Amino acid sequence: MTPDTAQPGRTDEELLAEIAEILYDVCGVPPARSTPDKSFVEDLDVDSLSMYEIGMTTQDRFGVEVPDEDMYQLRTVGDLVAYLRKAGTPA
Repeated sequence: MTPDTAQPGRTDEELLAEIAEILYDVCGVPPARSTPDKSFVEDLDVDSLSMYEIGMTTQDRFGVEVPDEDMYQLRTVGDLVAYLRKAGTPA
């Protein structure tokens, strides 16, 4: 299975569902808690090592490079959805 290289064909809800799956796999966060407004740190108790793992898994899953400095600036689940949407949109 090859990673997807662009997100234009996916809805935000589909991206959110895949991110929720990643959060569950990496951190054990129940998918129902992974809503766009949830803060990784304050609401979901994601630590820095887990953020790194989420970034790496996101890169593998979507084929979109997420540099560490970008990943650590994303505060909410919705921020990651928006990042993937922007990264997957052709210029």
